[in-house]
Amino acid sequence: MGSLAYREDLEEEKNSVFTWELEANSRDYNSQFKEKSFLCWQRRKYKSNVIHTAKYNVFSFLPLNLYEQFHRVSNLYFLFIIILQGLPEISTLPWFTLFVPLICLLVIRATRDLVDDIGRHRSDRIINNRPCQILVGKSFLWRKWENLYVGDVVCLNKDNIVPADLLLLASTEPSSLCYVETADIDGETNLKFRQAPPVTHHELTSVRKVASFQGKVVCEEPNSRLHHFVGCLEWNGRRHPLDIGNVLLRGCKVRNTDTCYGLVIYAGFDTKIMRNCGKIRLKRSRIDRLLNRLVALIFLSLVLISVALSLGFWFKVKEFKAKHHYVSPRHVQSVAAETFLTFWGFFILLSVMVPMAMFIMVEFIYLGNSMFINWDVHMYHAPQDVPAKARSTSLNDQLGQVGYVFSDKTGTLTQNVMTFRKCCIGGIVYGPDDEEAAPCQGSPYLWNKFADGKFPYRNAELLRAVRGRTDEAVREFWRLLAICHTVMVQEKDADQPVYQAASPDEEALVTAARNFGYVFVARTRDSITVMELGDERVYQVLAMMDFNSMRKRMSVLVRNPEGAIYLYTKGADVVIFERLSKKGMTEWTTEEALASFAEETLRTLCLAYKRVDEDTYEEWRQRHREASLRMQNRAHALHQVYEEMEKGLQLLGATAIEDRLQDGVCDTIQCLKQGNIKVWVLTGDKQETAVNIGFACQLLSENMLILEEKEITRILEAYWGSNDGLLAGQGPLQSRFLQQTKVAMVINGEFLDQLLLSLRKEPRALVRDEDVDVEEAWQEPGERTTDFLRAQRVSLMWRTLGTQLRGTGLGPRVKDSGARDGPEVRRERAFVELAARCQAVICCRVTPKQKALIVALVKKYQRAVTLAIGDGANDVNMIKTADIGVGLAGPEGMQAVQNSDYALAQFCFLKRLLLVHGRWSYVRVCKFLRYFVYKTLASMMAQVWFAFYSGFTAQPLYEGWFLALFNLLFSTLPVLYIGLFEQAILIVKYWTVLFVLAILLSFCFYVVVTWGCQSFWLFRISPETFPFLYADRNVLSHPSILLVILLNVSLNTLPTLALRVIYQALEKPRPKEVEEAPGEDIAAVEAAPYLRRESRRRRSSYAFSHREGYAELITQGTILRRAPGGDRDMLTGQIIPCHEELSPSTQESCRCSRKMSFLGKTGHQHRGKASSRDGGRAARGPQIPGSPRGLAVRGVPGDVAGGAGGLTVVQGERAGAVGGSPAPPAARGRGGQGVPRGVTAGARGGRSGARGGGAAPPRPPPPEEQ
Repeated sequence: MGSLAYREDLEEEKNSVFTWELEANSRDYNSQFKEKSFLCWQRRKYKSNVIHTAKYNVFSFLPLNLYEQFHRVSNLYFLFIIILQGLPEISTLPWFTLFVPLICLLVIRATRDLVDDIGRHRSDRIINNRPCQILVGKSFLWRKWENLYVGDVVCLNKDNIVPADLLLLASTEPSSLCYVETADIDGETNLKFRQAPPVTHHELTSVRKVASFQGKVVCEEPNSRLHHFVGCLEWNGRRHPLDIGNVLLRGCKVRNTDTCYGLVIYAGFDTKIMRNCGKIRLKRSRIDRLLNRLVALIFLSLVLISVALSLGFWFKVKEFKAKHHYVSPRHVQSVAAETFLTFWGFFILLSVMVPMAMFIMVEFIYLGNSMFINWDVHMYHAPQDVPAKARSTSLNDQLGQVGYVFSDKTGTLTQNVMTFRKCCIGGIVYGPDDEEAAPCQGSPYLWNKFADGKFPYRNAELLRAVRGRTDEAVREFWRLLAICHTVMVQEKDADQPVYQAASPDEEALVTAARNFGYVFVARTRDSITVMELGDERVYQVLAMMDFNSMRKRMSVLVRNPEGAIYLYTKGADVVIFERLSKKGMTEWTTEEALASFAEETLRTLCLAYKRVDEDTYEEWRQRHREASLRMQNRAHALHQVYEEMEKGLQLLGATAIEDRLQDGVCDTIQCLKQGNIKVWVLTGDKQETAVNIGFACQLLSENMLILEEKEITRILEAYWGSNDGLLAGQGPLQSRFLQQTKVAMVINGEFLDQLLLSLRKEPRALVRDEDVDVEEAWQEPGERTTDFLRAQRVSLMWRTLGTQLRGTGLGPRVKDSGARDGPEVRRERAFVELAARCQAVICCRVTPKQKALIVALVKKYQRAVTLAIGDGANDVNMIKTADIGVGLAGPEGMQAVQNSDYALAQFCFLKRLLLVHGRWSYVRVCKFLRYFVYKTLASMMAQVWFAFYSGFTAQPLYEGWFLALFNLLFSTLPVLYIGLFEQAILIVKYWTVLFVLAILLSFCFYVVVTWGCQSFWLFRISPETFPFLYADRNVLSHPSILLVILLNVSLNTLPTLALRVIYQALEKPRPKEVEEAPGEDIAAVEAAPYLRRESRRRRSSYAFSHREGYAELITQGTILRRAPGGDRDMLTGQIIPCHEELSPSTQESCRCSRKMSFLGKTGHQHRGKASSRDGGRAARGPQIPGSPRGLAVRGVPGDVAGGAGGLTVVQGERAGAVGGSPAPPAARGRGGQGVPRGVTAGARGGRSGARGGGAAPPRPPPPEEQ
């Protein structure tokens, strides 16, 4: 098998050639381009915008469906038997006994496929008939999406969905910006911006000029890379570069932009999102494939039995003819010819061993189990009024065999709703008020006319401190949140500003400041206006230092109305703490609060500020100007200038935001893990956010060893670079390592490309390429200090783990696969095996195609049943590739549902779908098949036994109608009952009644049908077809026959019933097993001698925007609206308003991948933390003497913080002051003088001050942010 990733790489390289040429407003020019279709036939190169996702049409349904159905071995077998039955010389059964059931089976399956395909046609029709405005002549007219072609110019208004991949030409926004939302694609509600090329922005200032635009675009061929586009615009004799920032992708929704114009570059299936959607794949269950192998096995057995019986006829024919004179006239041919015909006669007679009725009953069982899923009230979501729906009826048994679950994050595990939960200001933690202890009497923010009524956070103590205006730290805290951001404001109402942010976290923080009286109301290029407790204050923006993945912070330098200059900074706790001027009690308690917030999996952010004198600013401004004018290494120079300013900060506090998980996510993941089902998270979000959600949903834990990119590469290199790997992993250390250590893997899409697409490089060359990565060429100062320690830890890890992987078969198989498989295949297999040995895998910054690639690799090398679940169009390819696809129906659109096999409303319903319905369906189908095959083989063994008494003449023991109806009607109901109602635990009374009823009905069917077939009326109509007149009635009239029947029934049932009764009597009742939660310290204790783990690290997972924020656009003034009546308003003329509401499209938008490394691997277990539970009672503990603000917690129950409201301080390095400053008085001695109740200072190791007192030793430098 070839490498999947390698083939994808070749395809992408082929499509990167600049051969895609189109001209605006010229369909004649664009239609001249042709491409080869078949042999000498050619077709138009540029596809229309019509989407067809259905499999069949009116003409192709019958032949294509029959072609697919006869791919089943069983159908070919039945067709072969029917042909044999049509030959009179060898036929022993009527042809209709098999032909009619086969037709029924084909019709049932064809009807099911037709219903599914009609749904796809209906969905395609809705999408293709959406309206849009297309330039026709000199004006824009309303047309359908399907009438759109490459080269057309389109006009889009606010809230319109982008119909194709467009080059943005102009918009009514400043600098021709266009804001788009991708909620229909990836569930993210934060806005992203695109900008038109400067030349079209300046030239196309009216509808008339847009209509006369004749530019030509030359770009790359259509491909699936959502974050990449390269081309150029040729217009008026000049060439202008184009990139992905100039392109609106199909499926995006226009937001906050009145009107924009775009040129269609790719349409229909050439669009990037459709290139990522993948092809429709025929999904077949393992049971279906097992049936094919079973049919083949029974076929071989049937041939052998027929050959054996034919040989019996060969040796016994003369003796049999001598004893039975009436046989000779019927056998006048030679013995060889008669033996040949007898073989085919036995073959047809015993062909019932592959029962047609079994395949028909399986379809009904699948349908019934699907209806049970649809009717399950436990999977009904009342708020959305969405029940569970089984869109496919043939995969129910697969649900019980799932080994891997691949899940999206945003909108699948989370609600994508950011909520301000807690904050720490000056060392004091403010949690939400306890509603029971302090019942709410209306909103506490009624005094603030700008307050958001939906803001859930309430803390009366903090609100009093804000309105009292006496606490400087509180004032600066909220002022920073109102100033330091890139949020844009849109005033729909004078008192209710509407915020649009590049990140939902920023919007949540600005909204929190707004409710506490610090309202961001407006901004210009060089100023920002804040309403502070009713007083309007305008701050002059001197510099804005935006966030990026390396800085991990954002700063704003402003001059306040009094003329003082302040620097406000917010960012990750690691980078903020390294830049503080001092580290005292406030910093220590804030650090404890951060650890507490991290324990609750909240997304934390640190805030700091400082005052800058005028002289310092003037000197810095000159250096900043010089750096910004550099032509080379400008980014690096600006970073160094920013670094100079962002030093000597004073810590204000920290915020904690909750990214709300969906209800029941944690419990669902834990249940799946207990069922030995591995959960992988595949997301396009940033690494920090994804890992934080991994901790929140308990997919990751503190005792896990988390492998990142460098560790994975070195582990793979360790055993690939060794030739004796098969012998290296047999020691006791290696044999216990993986079993005793919990391992998780975190990678991103960029690393996945390096690992799986750059497979032509040697492993060591790949490591060298990674070591000189551009983003890692210069690092934060704190990150450099721990490279040596990290390298030591990684070196030991990959030596240990790498040899173990070789010993367990993960390494290259020198004798077997090494000679046959290429290096890329072995590399893929090694990576998948390593990932499969991890307890959790999180893949960040992956594109839809990469998601599908990961699923395909697991299917290829692990041979496991895979399930993919998602809610957006970016999950469609993954859903189609997995064995089972589950779509979540939510506000993000229905594209995932329309391409899924099962539709759910919430992720938590997956537990019941797999562990209840999946298990039941699997057990039912297995028991049904076992029962059906057994009863069929048992009935045919009587026919084989009868051959010994009939001279091996292939005479049937049963009449034809009995054989035809035995499996189809007479013995169907008991087996069908098992297939529909069997459960793991049966209620004896209830199910026994149903089962007896099924047996009685089957007996009644037999009596009625037999009486009809042996009646005189049918005999008179067709004596040859119904020859057995009153046969059963004559036989059953003899008492001896009735006695034989009774003895047979008794001997076949009583021994089995007796054994079951005896087993139940002798079985001892088992004591109730109490499942113990896996110990958190198991891995740490066992693996400590082999792999020393670091102490707990702070986790700051504040989700800044995927790209950099709007800071550059703000400082340039291009993002800000101009005064009404500007030139851009001319673009809105001659537009025909449309009142049709467009349904949300479900296509893909651009993602941007960045490389980050930040994970906190392990930690000491602190007994006390600055945690505050939700709904905690407001309490303020006593203060520690000598602390700036006192060690206290507000808004939390007293018992959380170690007794009467204080914090518990343990484990030395936390109790000592940060950076090696002397320990506070309360931390000296065993208890310390003046230490209040609930505050324990000192640690059992005495690292933070021995029992006799003294200063704490200096704290070691913090490890690299991981």
